[in-house]
Amino acid sequence: MTMNSDNKTVARALAALGHEARLSVYRLLVRSGYDGLNVGEIGDHLDLPASTLAHHLRALVQTGLIKQEKRGREVFNRPDFEAMDTVMAFLSDECCSGVEAKNNAA
Repeated sequence: MTMNSDNKTVARALAALGHEARLSVYRLLVRSGYDGLNVGEIGDHLDLPASTLAHHLRALVQTGLIKQEKRGREVFNRPDFEAMDTVMAFLSDECCSGVEAKNNAA
């Protein structure tokens, strides 16, 4: 996700977070910080089966919200904080800038 994200990119990220399990995974990873958690730790915290968790992690990776890093035999997942900041900035970019009335005169 880049700093010049468009509606489509941000919409995909928000859609991924729109699922309760993926939102829980993402929030857990944000709490874990830059170190992240391995798949087993995430599953333990959220009581999710490995196959279900793999599906949700894949969706979050595809949108760029999390990154995966192999360390030995384990795969660690951590949030991409720059991507998170990009989504938040996109949502708040035009905060309170005003909206002009649309002229519907025919």
